[in-house]
Amino acid sequence: MPKGYVIAHATVTDPEKWGQYVAKSKIALDKFEGRPIVRGGKCQIMEGNGTQRNVVLEFPSYEHALGYATSPEYAEAKALRAGAGTIDITVVEGV
Repeated sequence: MPKGYVIAHATVTDPEKWGQYVAKSKIALDKFEGRPIVRGGKCQIMEGNGTQRNVVLEFPSYEHALGYATSPEYAEAKALRAGAGTIDITVVEGV
């Protein structure tokens, strides 16, 4: 079974509020057996309109990744993120 991934590109404008969101989202991450394989860190935008904050979360399956992104636990975390920046999130099935 292919793994599932949540890929996010973010611009953070309020690091304190963003930190609260990240801490709270760990509840959903643990529930759906996710693990971060990329979380911020150094990057170089080579083409197009990239962002400086990139996140890749790996899950045992696409269904786990989708469950994480649509869970009530994640919705609670997402509410804490309001006004702290912008984010694009995609759930992807691996190969």
